[in-house]
Amino acid sequence: MSFADNLKETRKRNQLSQEELAEILGVSRQAVSRWELGDGYPEVEKLIIIGEKLNVSLDYLLLNKEESNVAGSDSEKLQTPSKSIRITSPNEGVIVDTSFVARSQEFKGSKNSPKYALFASEKSTSIFGPQNRFLSWYRDIEDITKEIEEINQAMDKGEASYILKYSVKCKRKLLKVEME
Repeated sequence: MSFADNLKETRKRNQLSQEELAEILGVSRQAVSRWELGDGYPEVEKLIIIGEKLNVSLDYLLLNKEESNVAGSDSEKLQTPSKSIRITSPNEGVIVDTSFVARSQEFKGSKNSPKYALFASEKSTSIFGPQNRFLSWYRDIEDITKEIEEINQAMDKGEASYILKYSVKCKRKLLKVEME
């Protein structure tokens, strides 16, 4: 399923109309309709609110994955089921044990908005499968690609932990996320 299909299904599962979701997000009903028709994506900060308010992982919405399945191209993911690593995100204050990380699609935002997000699949699972956690924001594709490659190398070496190095510190301004 696509982002549009996933958003529509999630909205309906939460028994919300397009208008009700629009109110939650502070956008027009037409914006929600366009997203559900596949005519664009919400801003990063709106995606975070969708994830939080509708209790759905962003990788499910964005990475075209079923909640319990793994999908994506090799450049977007790292999966080594036999190995795991503890990842610390100093900018976000997140620590997660994982054997899988994935990047988001590129976000279209303001000039000072981050362009990518990194997610990790937690080792503990729920009835819906592994829970995915937001790790951090990235300025560009080069930085997030380097981060994923270094996580992969650390796992290959059998290292127990990795601290994110290339992420950017961000701040929330109302409903926007901006790099500091």
